[in-house]
Amino acid sequence: MTPGASSERAVILAPTGRDSAVAAALIEEAGYCANACSDLAALMKEIESGAGLAVVADEAIKTADLRGLVDWLSNQPPWSDFPIVLLTRRGGGPERNPDAARLGQILGNVTFIERPFHPTTLVSIVGSAVRARRRQYQTRSILADLTESEGLLQTALSAGRLGALELHLPEFMLEASEICASYFGRKPGESFTFEDLSASVHPDDRERRLEAIDQAIKSGGDYHIEYRNIWPDGSQHWVETRARPVRRPDGSIKSLVGVCSDITARKTAEIERENLLEQLAAERTALAELTATLEQRVEQRSADLMKEVAAREKAQEQLRQAQKMETIGQLTGGVAHDFNNLLMAVMGNLDLLRKRIPNDPRLRRLVDGAMQGAERGASLTQRLLAFARQQDLRTVSVDLRLLIQDMTNLLERSLGPRVEVRLDIKDGLPPARIDPNQLELAILNLAINARDAMPDGGPIDIQVDEQRITKDAALKAGRYLRLSVIDTGTGMTPETLERAIEPFFSSKPLGKGTGLGLSMVHGLAVQLGGALRLSSTVGKGTTATLILPVATAAPEVEASAPVKQGVTRSAVILFVDDDPLIAMSTMEMLEDLGHRVIGANSGLHALDILKSEQPIDLMMTDHVMPGMTGIELAAATREVRPSLPILLATGYAELPDGAQLDLPRLAKPYHQDQLRERLDQLLA
Repeated sequence: MTPGASSERAVILAPTGRDSAVAAALIEEAGYCANACSDLAALMKEIESGAGLAVVADEAIKTADLRGLVDWLSNQPPWSDFPIVLLTRRGGGPERNPDAARLGQILGNVTFIERPFHPTTLVSIVGSAVRARRRQYQTRSILADLTESEGLLQTALSAGRLGALELHLPEFMLEASEICASYFGRKPGESFTFEDLSASVHPDDRERRLEAIDQAIKSGGDYHIEYRNIWPDGSQHWVETRARPVRRPDGSIKSLVGVCSDITARKTAEIERENLLEQLAAERTALAELTATLEQRVEQRSADLMKEVAAREKAQEQLRQAQKMETIGQLTGGVAHDFNNLLMAVMGNLDLLRKRIPNDPRLRRLVDGAMQGAERGASLTQRLLAFARQQDLRTVSVDLRLLIQDMTNLLERSLGPRVEVRLDIKDGLPPARIDPNQLELAILNLAINARDAMPDGGPIDIQVDEQRITKDAALKAGRYLRLSVIDTGTGMTPETLERAIEPFFSSKPLGKGTGLGLSMVHGLAVQLGGALRLSSTVGKGTTATLILPVATAAPEVEASAPVKQGVTRSAVILFVDDDPLIAMSTMEMLEDLGHRVIGANSGLHALDILKSEQPIDLMMTDHVMPGMTGIELAAATREVRPSLPILLATGYAELPDGAQLDLPRLAKPYHQDQLRERLDQLLA
């Protein structure tokens, strides 16, 4: 083996007699490499160029200047403990020879062999030393991989704007990243202790935060809290912290490890929303007072201007509610779109990180936990988009009987043993025009709400029948299917029932519900051309009824999935996105799949590339971009390169009216596997 960073050869310094030649011959006969050195300087040169061990005669170094060798041994990296085999004369072992003992102390990892030695002894000791050195090289490789993995994890945390922290117990010593400290107004390099953090907490939130920490330490459960903090400049900000206990081998809690994020913008939006709702409530109160005044006047008139006033009041209330829900829907839709982009960057980087970390279960759990959190965030954005009526629906003709029967096992597993699911589906029902995946999610949401309303368990009835509607303010006349989920739980008060479908409103305890379940179901029903109707009585239960349009075509039969075929060549892909975080992670995923990627940060930039002679096999573009949207870029591309495949990647379902291009689409956020499958289809 030639010298190098992982060399296992033996270097020999025995300048007198035949010891050097004998040792080299025995070592090489045993299958190892050996190099003889003429003096200590030559030995040092060979060791520095890479070696597995050194075989040294004690007379060669007993009176030599060993400072260079000792310095090299002292400055070894943490993974290295260079082995030395020291050849002594008979009776010259460390037990009886002070010089040998001294050499053993200053050289460190030393094994003594008294001469004359048996060949088997030398070969055995050399073999042990080589194996030990090999394990040191493996340790070095593992440390290098861990260092790279830590860097990738830090990149993922930075992409998600998450600060890392660890609170050591019981001394309450805080380790916080610069990003974490910045969320408390600290500059890079500035000291930030647990006491500093505690002192910065808003006085009104301190007791609640201490109770949350104590509860996490006592119960061993997760720590999750949102609170205000005061920066050194006097400004007020919001942070969210999530942490999980790390235990010692004896089971005691060693530390709390987690992440924090700045949620000031979200909290500000929530406060503005509450102010808006209060303003709307005040307007409703003022309108009620005005209505009361009008009623007093109308009482003096005939029973008929009364009917007219009542009708006008009802219309105004319906319009006001519709405008309020539309405003909130637009707000949540925009937030969900931006959140989708952030999740795209986080999930893309985590996908790449998971493929590069070593097979360490602890690191895998950390990355998988981060990915699960990102996927839960993606699920939340789908709920937001469903409420805002902006999610991408694929409506097909579906037999509701088959769909619900196929869900039975899922429902029973999700609802638990104390709940009985009973089906009552009429025979001969026509198919419904729905998105089956979204409807399954809606049914599951309604069933879980029903279960939560029955703390002692009980039956949940799922009924389906047909209804013909001739006159309804919210629905077109025609045939519909009614899908009802009925429980015998606690029921809702009229006040709760009135607000049930408002986004973020929940009757469940804090942390037990997002307040988006019924909002998502309502948004889905409206987007499908139907409606959600709720009726409830306190103490008797609730009925949630989805009114769904009847399909004109027969139910679609699910075709067998085609055999996946990987791309047989490396494609040149033009990737267009104005968000640098998404561009970085997606281009990394594309290159990891074996493609060559050309990046463009705008539609105009992409057109310049398309007009050049640069060979391009496919263009992948975002839709919502300043200056030129993805749809507009696709239309312009058709003029330049008519046959170029185009993939539209977007987390926003609403496309402009009159968009005639029927483009393949990939919904954000997506995994690398989904990206590969879509590209395989387009490049096949």
